[in-house]
Amino acid sequence: MTRPRSIRVFLSSAAVLPLIALAIAACGGSGRSSTTDSTSAARPKTADGQPATIGVASSSLGTILVDAEGRTLYLFTKDSGTRSACLGQCATAWPPLRVAGKPTVASGASGALVSTTPRSDGRPEVVYNGHPLYRFDGDTKPGDVNGQGLNAFGGGWFALSPAGNRVSGQASNSGGNNGY
Repeated sequence: MTRPRSIRVFLSSAAVLPLIALAIAACGGSGRSSTTDSTSAARPKTADGQPATIGVASSSLGTILVDAEGRTLYLFTKDSGTRSACLGQCATAWPPLRVAGKPTVASGASGALVSTTPRSDGRPEVVYNGHPLYRFDGDTKPGDVNGQGLNAFGGGWFALSPAGNRVSGQASNSGGNNGY
């Protein structure tokens, strides 16, 4: 008689284990959506709620310009006016901020300071207060300012204030890739 009971216990356990595994997997998935939600919250919006090309955000450097994904925007001191000096490998490490159509701004940024300039490939790059704008491949998430103060490709890289000026100081979380 003990034998049929052990088979029942085994079968019951076998049926319960997949349900437990499913419940654990479902709980583990909730962390991912909260990460997505926090990233979405960092994305700048225009006054009518549309994604903005340029916005502002608080960082360890103070209030700075960010792109549509909430990532820090930088100027390159080697640029001459609105003409970009960052080409080739430089543009791989420091991708220019591109836009299809007219760039838009979120509250805190000035639409009067935004324009575009053609790059060497003829496609436009966004310009703010006369500075072509770039992101840094060493910034992996909104809030990173790992490119601040780096000297690479023959010039310095600095975040911009909402007034369009170079932000001074070093980031407290700096530690990006200085090897460029």
